[in-house]
Amino acid sequence: MKRIFSPDSWMIQEGLTFIRIITGLLMAYHGWEVFDHAKMEEYAKWESFNSYASPSIMVYIGKGAELIAGVLMTLGLLTRVAALVLVITMLYICFKIGNGRFWYEDQHPFLFVLIGMVYFFAGGGKYSMDSILFKRK
Repeated sequence: MKRIFSPDSWMIQEGLTFIRIITGLLMAYHGWEVFDHAKMEEYAKWESFNSYASPSIMVYIGKGAELIAGVLMTLGLLTRVAALVLVITMLYICFKIGNGRFWYEDQHPFLFVLIGMVYFFAGGGKYSMDSILFKRK
């Protein structure tokens, strides 16, 4: 009980790793739709994409960004870059597609923005590919 009520950090690396992996898997799951042509064409018909010359390309870019960012976040590889891609993609979804209703109706993308910001500032952590590849000697 002492640890629960203590202001000190506890298992911070393990906790951040767990959240990073789950977030990455969720993003990769959403991005996997890039391989479902029918679903992608359905998204391209949304009113939000009508202003683009090629709505299909925008949809593929967005879903591709979700997939790539998700895989990188899961592995903890180029975590800050992946987090930045995640934040930009989710901000676009939240404010362009969802019309900025992040406080109630479209919270989901905005929560990914906040999680992405955590990993942009914190990095991949001790249990990441970044830690293995970019370890200072």
